[in-house]
Amino acid sequence: MVFFQKDEQLENLGNGILEATWSEFPALARNQVALTWIVYDPPVPVNTGGALTPDAFWHHPVRGFQYRGVERIYPASVVKLFYLVAANEWIEKGMIQTSKELERALRDMIVDSSNDATSLVVDILTGSTSGPELPPGPFETWQQQRHFINRYYHSLGWEDMETINVCQKTWGDGPYGRDRAFYGEMFENRNMVTTNATARLLHSIVGGVAVSSMRSQQMMALLQRSLNPDNLPQDVEEDQVTGFLGGGLSQDGQIWSKAGWTSQVRHDAAYIELPNQRPYLLVVFTEGKTQAQNRQILPFISGLVAQAVASL
Repeated sequence: MVFFQKDEQLENLGNGILEATWSEFPALARNQVALTWIVYDPPVPVNTGGALTPDAFWHHPVRGFQYRGVERIYPASVVKLFYLVAANEWIEKGMIQTSKELERALRDMIVDSSNDATSLVVDILTGSTSGPELPPGPFETWQQQRHFINRYYHSLGWEDMETINVCQKTWGDGPYGRDRAFYGEMFENRNMVTTNATARLLHSIVGGVAVSSMRSQQMMALLQRSLNPDNLPQDVEEDQVTGFLGGGLSQDGQIWSKAGWTSQVRHDAAYIELPNQRPYLLVVFTEGKTQAQNRQILPFISGLVAQAVASL
């Protein structure tokens, strides 16, 4: 069971958006895109500062559309969303102590998508560190520690989380030493998530029920991005708006998002509010070398979804 209700109107709109996308980008194969789209009809249960209790929130029906939403895909930096929620959970439960360095790392991990910051966050979450290869016994213990974040998400009892793997750091050049060994010979243990799992996690943050109302609001503050080109960072390869879902929106909208990209994938997960429209949540993953380098696909899909929402 997905956490949203299948809806005929959104099915028709969603399928139309996909057909238009394949027509516009014929190199994009049908198995190279996955999408989850949630629409928040009034009374809107999200971005209310946590006005609803978790029980009321999860029983509030929302409608959505998904295409290949359960396919396991390498998430690139979208996985940092999972580490953000886990870190807030650990701090809230007193499992780790917050510090200026951890706060700085969490900010840089989300705002700038820093891999170095993510490395520290994963070390603190799992009580493990990177380094040279280990003998079998210590390596087994180390691997159990690294799976700590997986065990947390699997323990939530959400069907969407059953198939995900979120135990690896994110890298620039790739893993070395014990991290490389942990990936497996054919990289079979790399991070893998679905657009449905990502959408559910973002839905919980926007709904104010991820960890706590206050912590959800703090996470939202890190995820908010400007749609004004003048406000975007100029000194980075990717600003997480241009070439992503924010690139298809008008400047008077608002977006909270986390993008991910490598030479093989280009993804984004976003909660979007446009003037006088229903708010909505959109997660789009694209795979393939050509697609990863194409900075038009995600803005194109995002623009079509915005038009569809305006028609509701």
